Amino acid sequence: QVKLVESGGGSVQPGGSLRLSCVQSGSVPDNYNAGWFHQAPGGQREPVARFRPDGAIDYFGSAKGRFTISRDIARNMMFLQMNSLIPADTGVYYCNRGGIHGVWGQGTQVTVSA
Repeated sequence: QVKLVESGGGSVQPGGSLRLSCVQSGSVPDNYNAGWFHQAPGGQREPVARFRPDGAIDYFGSAKGRFTISRDIARNMMFLQMNSLIPADTGVYYCNRGGIHGVWGQGTQVTVSA
């Protein structure tokens, strides 16, 4: 049915940057949110950034001022530019449509350490 695939994770030093990508195959209802979640080791999945159906953007927690969400609707892609990375950003980042009960990708690992 619907599939989301993330890429772009890796290992960086504190203060570094990464750009995550998500590609969607298939379709979901037009009123689904589109966004990114983060799950720290042993932690819960927490929202990082999202598009509302009307295109407005929300940032959550420490992502504010450091991360930028964007998308290319024609190519069914979404991105997360991550700057000024800190060790607490370490974990798996998931692409999502429709919130916690919606569609999830497999995740891409990000490790921030000196």
